Amino acid sequence: MNINEAQRVITDAVGRMGPGALSEEALVQHIHPLFSRVLARNEKSSEIYLANHSLGRPMDMVSDLVQGALDGWYEQLDGVWNAWLDARDRYRAEIAAMLCWPDERAVVPKTSAAQGLRAVLNAVPVQMPSIVSTECEFDSIDFVLKAYHDKERAFVRWVKPDKNGLMQPETIIKAISSNTDVVVLSAVCFATGQVVQSLKEIIDEAHEKGAIVVLDAYHAFGVLPLDFAALGADFIIGGNYKYTRGGAGACYLAVHPRHLDSSGGQSAPDSISPIDTGWFAKREPFSYKRSGNSLFAPGGDAWLEATPPVLTYYQALPGLMLTNTIGVDRLRAYSRTQQKLLADQLEANGVTPLLLKNRGAYILIEHHDGREAVNRLKASGINADARPLPGTDRWVVRLCPDLLNTNAELEESARRIAKALA
Repeated sequence: MNINEAQRVITDAVGRMGPGALSEEALVQHIHPLFSRVLARNEKSSEIYLANHSLGRPMDMVSDLVQGALDGWYEQLDGVWNAWLDARDRYRAEIAAMLCWPDERAVVPKTSAAQGLRAVLNAVPVQMPSIVSTECEFDSIDFVLKAYHDKERAFVRWVKPDKNGLMQPETIIKAISSNTDVVVLSAVCFATGQVVQSLKEIIDEAHEKGAIVVLDAYHAFGVLPLDFAALGADFIIGGNYKYTRGGAGACYLAVHPRHLDSSGGQSAPDSISPIDTGWFAKREPFSYKRSGNSLFAPGGDAWLEATPPVLTYYQALPGLMLTNTIGVDRLRAYSRTQQKLLADQLEANGVTPLLLKNRGAYILIEHHDGREAVNRLKASGINADARPLPGTDRWVVRLCPDLLNTNAELEESARRIAKALA
């Protein structure tokens, strides 16, 4: 199976569901067969998978596409590079489509969101940039920023959440000053699933004070409609590990045109231009020409690095194509319906979930010891996880249903959760 064949299979399956709101009956009939391997595993183990916010479940065709990429290597040797680069371009295009962005070249493949963040931080033309970020960022982003701070490569000001572990936009805005160079924040906080409100106002405030904004969209990508142009962030980092089912290593950095050189050439010393680079970022890389300085490729290609891990494109494309073909709006509406059903069933079984008004793809249950809660849930056949509630001594268990979970599964999961956490 090649990429175009995979798209035809997905388009046909989604088309047979018809337009409008998603229904369990249509999903089971037309979409579930595309996931027969993981669904067979769940049936065999009697496990209910509610960690879809962590590692997304892959489609059957992932292994076919990856195997096809490997077969091309065996059969064509270096002749396979054209196909591999076509897959890279398709990967960039699918991500751009999800960001409502017309230029796929502004999307730069990365192996992690942290790699994208480092590329931006190293590109800022300030010896020791002043950064505003929050205590609600994912561990990797948090750790990168602390490493820069400790090595005196940056000064980081951390914005604290409120007593409920939630970020308030006015607190972030207040922390941004005329001395701020970079603002790093999440669209959806990873621990709580909180959708941070007033993102546009925060970004506008940063720009007014002369700062650039790096938006971590990992827990928003494939969950919420994202409009890169409307938000106006300078950079977006994210990946496909979770909601778009792309597995590890399939991430990206999206670069706003204000930071792209349309002509290609040597970057000015005071511009935001990459130094995390490699030969794929050169102008005409396959000509193997050398000059006395660094002549970058035009557009987002200037943010590429060295020889890429091409199999991640094949690994991530099926989930991206499925998400784009169904539509994030439809998936979002169905997710909210599932979340409500699970919450109602938990209530009926004596468990009170924590339902944030502005939440992403999952609901929460507060617990005094998240590790203990997860172990109990595992023993009862519930695959979920827990995270410390930021700024508190409490934990939250995270429960994320998705289109592969049936209503019967959610009802059964509520019974098991109530019994395990009693």
